[in-house]
Amino acid sequence: MNDGLDRRAFLRRLGAGAAGATVLARQAIAADDPLKALIERTRRDEIGHSLDNGPPTGSVPAASQPMLSGSTVWTTEQAIMRYEAIATRGGWPFVPPAEGLQAGHRHQSVMALRRRLAIAGDLDARAANGDVFDADVDAAVRRFQTRHGMNVDGVMREQTYRMMNVPAVMRLSQLKINLVRLRSMSGNLGQRFVVCNIPAAQIEAIEGGAAVTRHTAVVGKPDRPSPDINSKIVEINFNPFWTVPASIVRRDLIPKMQAEPDYLSKNRIRIYDPRGNELTPAAINWFSTEATSYMFKQDPGDLNSLGSVRINFPSKDGVYMHDTPLKNLFGEDMRFHSSGCVRVQNVRDLVNWLLAETPPWSPHEIDRVIHSGERRDARVARAVPLYWVYVTAWASPDGAVQFRDDIYNRDGLGAYAATPR
Repeated sequence: MNDGLDRRAFLRRLGAGAAGATVLARQAIAADDPLKALIERTRRDEIGHSLDNGPPTGSVPAASQPMLSGSTVWTTEQAIMRYEAIATRGGWPFVPPAEGLQAGHRHQSVMALRRRLAIAGDLDARAANGDVFDADVDAAVRRFQTRHGMNVDGVMREQTYRMMNVPAVMRLSQLKINLVRLRSMSGNLGQRFVVCNIPAAQIEAIEGGAAVTRHTAVVGKPDRPSPDINSKIVEINFNPFWTVPASIVRRDLIPKMQAEPDYLSKNRIRIYDPRGNELTPAAINWFSTEATSYMFKQDPGDLNSLGSVRINFPSKDGVYMHDTPLKNLFGEDMRFHSSGCVRVQNVRDLVNWLLAETPPWSPHEIDRVIHSGERRDARVARAVPLYWVYVTAWASPDGAVQFRDDIYNRDGLGAYAATPR
C-alpha cells in the first residue's frame, strides 16, 4: 500500500494447472466489432453487474449492507477461523477445467466441482457427490461467482475456474492480510460518505450505516493504478470538457495520431498552444515530442471520455470519478481499464445522492441540465467524505466470504491472487 504521509494520516483517522480445457460437444459458443457501433449500441443502456444481482440466498450481501460496516472486522475474523480449519484438513480439490460446463451437463469434472463448492460452504455437504450439474450445483456456482465479484450466470468458464482453483491456504493468507487493512478502517468514517473498493471495482454511498446506492466501477490498470484516497467530494461538473492528461498524451494520443491522423477531429479533441491559440493537427510533428507542449481538450458530448458528469475532490494524484460513453465495460469481470480515475456506472444515482442537500439540484434539474448539454458546475453544500481503499478479501455481515483479484499485487500472494495467467 502507499506509505506516504497522506496514507498514514488516513490510517490514523480511520482507526487503517491448470489442465487444458475440455471442450464439451453439447456446448456451442457463437460470437460474432467496430468500436463506434459498440459505443452507440451501449451508450443508451448501461449494462453491468453488482453484488445485488446474485441469487436470493443468505450468501449474497443485501443492498443495505456496506462492505465497511461495524461488523466487518468481526465477520472476517470468523471467516479466518473457518478457513484455518479448511486449510488444516487439506483444503479443497483442484477442479479440472471443462469449458462451458453448466446446468444439465454430466461430466467427470462435476465430481471435483461438487466437493470444492461443499467445502467452501456454497453447496450443501449432503450434495457433495455426483457427476451431474443439477439445479443445486447451478445455485452453488452462482453463489461462488457472486462472492468473487464475477458476472453471475452459473456457467463454468476460465475466470470461474481460475478463482476456484486458488488454494485454500492462499485464501487464508489473503484474509489475514486484509484483516489488518480492515482494522485500520474500523473507526468512524462519518454519517454520510462514499467508498470505492479498488480491487472490487465497486462504489458504495453510505448513509446511516447502510449502502443506499451501489455502483459497478472501472478502475486503474495495473500499470496505471488508482491510488488510495482520503478526501472529500466538493463539486460536480455537468457536460464537462476533458483536458487530456500529459501522461495520456504521451502514452496514448501520440501513438494514436501516428496511426490515425484524423483521430483528434473524429473525437472532437482540440489542440491549444501555451497562449491559448487553437492549432490544427497537421501543424504538429506527431513523430516527435512536440505534442507534449500543447493542451488537448475534448468537447462535451457523446464522445467525451468523461461522459456527462465529472465528480471532483482534492487529490495530489489529479484523479477524479466520472461517467463514460463506454458503458459496455461495466459488464466485464475484469474492470481495470482506466489511467487511474474511476468510472461510475449509473452515475446519476450517485450524483442525485451527493446533491440531495444542495438546492436547486433536484433529480429533475440534474436530468434537465445533462440533457441540455449545458456546461454547469454544482458545489456540494456539505463536502462528502470519500475513501478509495484496497481490500481484496473480507466477510460480509451475513457471513459470505468475499474475494477479489489482487490486481495490483499488493497482497504478496503471487500469480494465484493476481491477474489471469
